[in-house]
Amino acid sequence: MKTTLRAMGFGAVGLMMASTSAFATECIAPADAGGGWDFTCRQIGKLLYDLKQVDQPVQVTNMAGAGGGVAYTHVVTERNEDADLIVAASSATTTRLAQNAYAGMTADQVRFVGAIGGDPGVIVVAKDSPFQNLGDLIAAIKADPSSVTFAGGSAAGGFDHLKPLMVLKEAGFTDFAKVKYIGMDGGAEAITQTIGGFTQAMTGDMSEISGFIKSGDVRALAVLTSEPVPGFEDIPTAKSQGIDVEVVNWRGLYVPKGISDDAFNAWAEKLKAVAESAEWKQVMVENGLAPFTKVGGDFQGWIDGVVADTNQLSKDIGVIQ
Repeated sequence: MKTTLRAMGFGAVGLMMASTSAFATECIAPADAGGGWDFTCRQIGKLLYDLKQVDQPVQVTNMAGAGGGVAYTHVVTERNEDADLIVAASSATTTRLAQNAYAGMTADQVRFVGAIGGDPGVIVVAKDSPFQNLGDLIAAIKADPSSVTFAGGSAAGGFDHLKPLMVLKEAGFTDFAKVKYIGMDGGAEAITQTIGGFTQAMTGDMSEISGFIKSGDVRALAVLTSEPVPGFEDIPTAKSQGIDVEVVNWRGLYVPKGISDDAFNAWAEKLKAVAESAEWKQVMVENGLAPFTKVGGDFQGWIDGVVADTNQLSKDIGVIQ
């Protein structure tokens, strides 16, 4: 059986930032500095300015809390018509929406204008961990589920939490309630927990972890893609270790629902310019991102499908009823 959660579908970010704008664009990263959402805001924001898509540097605001829910509520209730606001989003966003984790808010309360790049899921351990491969980790959990605690950058039940559960499900383990997981406000805090020995493994995305892999602070047990990731070919896939699971996190943006169609479409063109640039292609190579782009108004429809699929998956593995 093959378990797949393709968090892909990349697209254009609808923003309106004409050269005459009186305000700088603000990008909200719904987590602390250093994680995947922070990466999205800082990298896309930098290129928007470098490529002259906006006339002032993009202001990045870190707004952690509730697995992205604090930022989502802020945008919906306080910034609904702010055409100079963009917000980092990913599969973690749609996962939380699918699980009704944002206090009853739904995916149609903002405008998902697109994403660029797929961020492969990865499971890592500290450099001195006794686990040498994915099989060692799975065997330890099967023998004593309480012996392994995962850290991740999403809340409990969120996208990072789903990754090891999908792996374990494929390996024949089904007592998911016994698997210990600690949700942090971003991947940077989660990786620190594992390096420090407070947790035995970390589940996240390649962009969050690539620097720690290169420095040797952590050892990657598996990347959750069908093929090795360019630039990280020495990291084995879960599939090559007998676990046929793919989990790829899309990286993109949403904007307030109340902005005009013209503003939405203008931001779509600006994100498309970033996606097609040589600079962005280099960022993807350096951070292990898969080069996928989807731009256009159909992205919201794709998001609706992902939310429905994730809702069903969450029920299948017992995260929600």
